[in-house]
Amino acid sequence: MTTTRRDLLKFGALAAASAALPQWAWAKQSKPVERAAKPLNILILGGTGFTGPFQVNYALARGHKVTLFNRGKRPSPEWPGEVEQLFGDRNTGDLKSLQGRKWDVCIDNPTSLPFWVRDAGNVLKGNVGHYLFISTISVYADGSKPGITEDAPLAVYEGKDAMAETQESLRADIEHLYGPLKALSEAEAHKQFGERVTIVRPGYIVGPRDETDRFTYWPHRVAQGGEMLVPGDGSDPVQIIDGRDLGEWMIRLAEAGTLGTFNAVGPAKPLSTTAMLKGCERVTGKKPTYTHVSPEFLEEQKVELPIWVPSKSGPYAGYGAVSNARAIGAGLTYRPFDTTVTDLLAWFRSQPAERQATLRAGITREQEATLLKAWRAKA
Repeated sequence: MTTTRRDLLKFGALAAASAALPQWAWAKQSKPVERAAKPLNILILGGTGFTGPFQVNYALARGHKVTLFNRGKRPSPEWPGEVEQLFGDRNTGDLKSLQGRKWDVCIDNPTSLPFWVRDAGNVLKGNVGHYLFISTISVYADGSKPGITEDAPLAVYEGKDAMAETQESLRADIEHLYGPLKALSEAEAHKQFGERVTIVRPGYIVGPRDETDRFTYWPHRVAQGGEMLVPGDGSDPVQIIDGRDLGEWMIRLAEAGTLGTFNAVGPAKPLSTTAMLKGCERVTGKKPTYTHVSPEFLEEQKVELPIWVPSKSGPYAGYGAVSNARAIGAGLTYRPFDTTVTDLLAWFRSQPAERQATLRAGITREQEATLLKAWRAKA
């Protein structure tokens, strides 16, 4: 199967924009949250995308003061009067609203370009005590082996001038530029903010408010029942993290002043493709008939399925088994898999009918039927 960085690693600024309503209810805390021992003044760059609202709501529940900096393209009606909103545009270098201000913590959510970090440093250096940067597991030079740790070599940028790269040039060659530019953004964070930096490298971020449908495809398809095409023999590992677990952990890292680099992947214990599907069965109450097809067959058919990667061979064979030991040691926790699936489906089913009609990832039922027919003919 031809698996590219385009599917595996599109996080942060390049992820699909989130719809405004009714998704906001899913960012709210469903149970009381204990107040932090010391309230912080937190600046969040971005804050209205996928994980940002989870950070904001958790921070507010913990008693922190929150300021958002973004272009103001996405409304945040769930925080009237609670959150300070500053406007600017990092693409054009417009960071004037940040000048002359101080914060205890800065969380940088959307950055994929080194010059964004450089410009933020020019304004914020000396004015924030702790800088937390959301990166990606795409930064690793070799994704072919399981057990990738935070100390593994990083992808190397081979272009002419990393600081001259733009969102347009990144989108034009995301497979070759995304990982290296994220790695250079990490390096720029350390250059600008010194030792007071925390780097968080997620894999697939899932759960309510996920507009990519990459993980949604699987519980949605299980809920439809019938004969279902499944890649591989079911033993390939899958790694996902609920956006709420990631967002809330970022706030706890800020509270503790935790420094260092962490792979933010989950769950806590290995999850196979079969176990993922069984979990979807528990939530949906449906039990499809699974037909397993080989990775070689999918390669021949030029078909890519989201989330899953073949673990026996290939440049990304290790992406389902990245080490999360260091992150767990630093307090990363995970809500139950069934909770993520339940809340995700409830959110998805609350979307407009036209949004639900066509998933943005995976294959259609018609494509699946054609593939199953070709697989049986081959057997």
